[in-house]
Amino acid sequence: MPEVRLIQSIERATAILEIIAQEGGAARLQHIAEHTKLGKTTAHNLLKTLDELGYVHRRAGDTRYHLGGRILNLARIAGDDGALRSRLRPALESVARRTGEMVYLAVPSGDEVYYLDAIDSSHALKAGACPIGVREPLEGSAVGLVFLAFMPGLGKRVLASRADALGPHILSEIKAVATRGFALDLENYQPGLHCVAIPWREGGEVRASVGLSGPSTRLSPQALADMAWVMMKEVERA
Repeated sequence: MPEVRLIQSIERATAILEIIAQEGGAARLQHIAEHTKLGKTTAHNLLKTLDELGYVHRRAGDTRYHLGGRILNLARIAGDDGALRSRLRPALESVARRTGEMVYLAVPSGDEVYYLDAIDSSHALKAGACPIGVREPLEGSAVGLVFLAFMPGLGKRVLASRADALGPHILSEIKAVATRGFALDLENYQPGLHCVAIPWREGGEVRASVGLSGPSTRLSPQALADMAWVMMKEVERA
């Protein structure tokens, strides 16, 4: 069997990710350099590349490097979506009971949104069908805006590749989502449909989004904002 020649940069990058994982998901540059036996400059350059690709990121006021949204997304895909669905189902049911509107659970899948679960509206007048199993572009929905605003690596990569196509409206909306803590879609995705979405975090990282939608004639922007706080309280318990 021929000898396999390892590509040094890939070997070093995976070693860095393993060190960060062993430290509970976050580690400082000095620790990473010492345990990988790399110079600080080399380690820093590799971390900058991993940051640009979304595999690590740094938080405001924190000098450590954290595992990024892209690698956590890969871990979720390789794991059990059913466990996440079961964990958040009670929160979805509670929000659906309290609001009467369609409620759904979505996760990032590559550069798309994937809908894991949904509960239909109890109202006679509805807008849209249950989206379970549907995939759509991140910029096409309120839940997608949540991921773009709160997953730094993912947002940076998508914005870099699609900035011209997204336009100034979406870019400003992403900033607004990051400021207010939830996303609104006021007939941007579908005429007559209003939506609101909030992030769900695990270990401080956004892993999923819970959204709610209904006819624009019933859901004013203020009503959506009020529902966002209801959703946050329910999801915090999951």
